[in-house]
Amino acid sequence: MDIIASNSPVDIASLNERINRESAFVDVLSMELGKAIVGQKYMVERLLLALLSNGHILLEGVPGLAKTLAIKSLASAIHAKFSRIQFTPDLLPADLTGTMIYNQRENNFIVKKGPVFANLILADEINRAPAKVQSALLEAMQEKQVTIGDETFKLEEPFLVLATQNPIEQEGTYPLPEAQVDRFMLKVVVTYPKKEEERLIIRQNLEFANRPINQVVKQEDILNARKTVRDVYMDEKIERYILDIVFATRNPSEYKLDKIKPFINYGASPRASINLALASKAYAFIKRRGYVIPEDIRAICFDVMRHRIGLTYEAEAENITSEEIISEILNAVEVP
Repeated sequence: MDIIASNSPVDIASLNERINRESAFVDVLSMELGKAIVGQKYMVERLLLALLSNGHILLEGVPGLAKTLAIKSLASAIHAKFSRIQFTPDLLPADLTGTMIYNQRENNFIVKKGPVFANLILADEINRAPAKVQSALLEAMQEKQVTIGDETFKLEEPFLVLATQNPIEQEGTYPLPEAQVDRFMLKVVVTYPKKEEERLIIRQNLEFANRPINQVVKQEDILNARKTVRDVYMDEKIERYILDIVFATRNPSEYKLDKIKPFINYGASPRASINLALASKAYAFIKRRGYVIPEDIRAICFDVMRHRIGLTYEAEAENITSEEIISEILNAVEVP
């Protein structure tokens, strides 16, 4: 079945040409990041997806997989202001957002802005901080603003929270509230590099000279690309496909998925539908294509959905993961 409607008002040929031209910087950016990061192409591609979709990203993986390096390198390559915040149990909201300081000379209070006033925020080990800190970050993530005292400050665009969490160390951690996890557009599981890649990592780290990351893209180019991403054509058949995938997590029986019903406590929220649509458009843009195809949805589905499906105790007892549930849904839902 053709996924581009013949009666479409969109001129796909000219749209393709325009997006092919405007997405040229993606290859340049990827090459520049490759100077510092060996392998981890999947993670780098997801970082670019989040940047182009204006969505926050949660990276989960054991220490030493270049998560921090990738985010820092991305900030250098687009000349963005970068802040790294190490989350700890004794962190206070003011350590994140800033606070009011008394000025003795002028006999008044002045605002001292915190590290959240940057373009790319690395929230390292985000699950180590208590709920008050998480709520302060939540306002910045959702509203793109920060309130200090009785003043509210808008955050500069691009603004992106890139959070990391360690899946193997649970002592002294606070599980993230479902409402906050849902604010992350993507949850990416970062895996170990291949043996050949790790050999190159060893060689690169034994060299004395660090390879500096140069600015290769302007921030204005990123902001303009975000507008172009929304122009990527999405047919009604693709929209229905997205809705079927999301609704299958809520009503598995309607899609002949009775076997996974006992494992789902709650299905994906409407943010899953919105983010699947937006991320698939960004994925098509990265692939230098002016329209979305079903393969784009399937490529980003796990990253968009894995943190939005609530598992039952039965699923945990049987070691059923959200990835297995998503696989079952993708196999059952009809592809347009």
